[in-house]
Amino acid sequence: MKLLKICLQIACIYLFLILGMAIKSVIHGPIPASMIGLILLFIALKLKVIKLEWIEQGGKWLLAELLLFFVPSAVGVVNYKEIMGIEGIETIALIIFSTIIVMGTTAFVSEKIYNHRRSDAL
Repeated sequence: MKLLKICLQIACIYLFLILGMAIKSVIHGPIPASMIGLILLFIALKLKVIKLEWIEQGGKWLLAELLLFFVPSAVGVVNYKEIMGIEGIETIALIIFSTIIVMGTTAFVSEKIYNHRRSDAL
């Protein structure tokens, strides 16, 4: 039963991706369809059209399995020897730098949200 609930929640999240793809096909803007879908999902959550409980467990499962989605691309990089040259070193440095920035920003925002919620609870 829990598996079915998670699958339905993932399908709900996927529905917003499909809506984003439909909007992208009409607008032809520079924003990816997945981002448009994510923005639509955010708006739906803020306007209380969708309750967080309807997608929370599915979202948590997707986040828990996120690394699995990157394994094929990471393994595929090994097949290209030119990546290991000078351009490869620059690319790897850029990836490391951007990862550090993303992790730092995420930690900063998470801490601010945690502290804000904690102060509201008191």
